[in-house]
Amino acid sequence: MRLSERALTIKSSGIRRLFDLAQRTPGIISLGIGEPDQDTPPHVKEAAKRALDEGYTHYTPNAGFPDLREALAEKLRRDNNIDVTPDEVIVTGGGGTGALMLSLMCLVNPGDEVLIPDPGFVVYEAAVLMAGGKPVYVPLREEDDFRMLPEEVERRITPRTKCIIINTPSNPTGGVLEEEDLKGIAELAIRHDLFVVSDEVYEKLVYDGHRHVSMASLPGMKERTVTVNSFSKTYAMTGWRIGYAAGPKELIDQMVKLQQFTMVHAPAVSQRAALAALKGPQNFVEEMVKEYDRRRRFIVDKLNSIEGLSCIKPKGAFYAFLNIKGLGLSSEEAAMKLLERAKVVTVPGVAFGPSGEGYLRISYSRPIDQLEEACNRIEVAIKSLR
Repeated sequence: MRLSERALTIKSSGIRRLFDLAQRTPGIISLGIGEPDQDTPPHVKEAAKRALDEGYTHYTPNAGFPDLREALAEKLRRDNNIDVTPDEVIVTGGGGTGALMLSLMCLVNPGDEVLIPDPGFVVYEAAVLMAGGKPVYVPLREEDDFRMLPEEVERRITPRTKCIIINTPSNPTGGVLEEEDLKGIAELAIRHDLFVVSDEVYEKLVYDGHRHVSMASLPGMKERTVTVNSFSKTYAMTGWRIGYAAGPKELIDQMVKLQQFTMVHAPAVSQRAALAALKGPQNFVEEMVKEYDRRRRFIVDKLNSIEGLSCIKPKGAFYAFLNIKGLGLSSEEAAMKLLERAKVVTVPGVAFGPSGEGYLRISYSRPIDQLEEACNRIEVAIKSLR
């Protein structure tokens, strides 16, 4: 069979490969897949059930139900300080990944360069390639708390650069961009006439008094930023596959057009559930963040007590990026050893880009007792390697 170069060029996700292997291994504790262990809030599920009974099983507007777009615009004005109208918002199928893909399909021409964080979410590189662009890595370093520094961005800007993808809080590192970082990147975007794709899926998951700042809220950036988000992490709705994006109307109109011919629209029932999530009580989110903070403190302390490992305290999301350079193994070798000897799933840092080598991504979206057992197993396995 003669398959397309596009499909053959893109590598399978390192996360999914390990996940598939773990599915076949009994007694596994998975710290690999990045999704909340909490269930979707009851009032959101009830809204979905009502929607089914009320006949929300048909096509919807391609851009999403008007009342949901209005609620999202209100949320963006209130929580993100982005002054948008419903016409500047699209509800997307496929979660935040769908919003990201549509954004790049509308922004990138063949050969355009797109700056992406390294290490960064595995979808970025693949999405840029599928859009016909060339991904250019911007290294994030542990000594900088895995922040994307403006000076590193500037070094990689060329006449072919079209846009910059930023992600705060970060998957996989848990790093959070400071407002000064964002201002520096914004100044570069304005000076070089670049567009910014701002992935803010983990916006609510910040700790230690850190404040999430949206790129589009900065002066001069609303007209050159698309804000990508979803309901997956904030409301434990990963399986509902609904996301959204906000940006200039000219861009959003084109994204709606492309969605017509790809995903068509986000699922009708998921849209009604998303509206209930936005309009309903937010105490679920507040309690979830408190619980993640407790787990974060626990697992970082525990991992740092194991000889040969070190881990800085993440400022956001629900990931710890574990430094394994003291083990003398590659990240893929270390992940496989922990799977074989400890029955613990982690993700090799190199799956997120070249700068991820020497690290493992650990998801602490698991109950404390499972995190403790996993860390105990890891400690025993590490000792057996010496």
